[in-house]
Amino acid sequence: MAHFAEIDENNIVKQVLVVPDEQEHRGQEFLADDLQLGGTWIQCSYNNRIRKQYPGPNYSYDPVADVFIKPQPDPSWSLDENYDWQPPEE
Repeated sequence: MAHFAEIDENNIVKQVLVVPDEQEHRGQEFLADDLQLGGTWIQCSYNNRIRKQYPGPNYSYDPVADVFIKPQPDPSWSLDENYDWQPPEE
């Protein structure tokens, strides 16, 4: 089974759905058109860690780096070059 994350206009993950293997090659069209869900769907993987990590609701998607990013744990944390949140240095 393939997994696809729906992202909103701000590239925030709304939900992740499973697509049958035979529809993986056309997951966006399958979900948006065939199932009439609309939206933008980006493939992700629970096992293979494509696009850095498996996303959940409120993760963000960086289309330039093509990665999913966990929600910021605290406003004082900063994102490093590997797209991981780092606490402030003391």
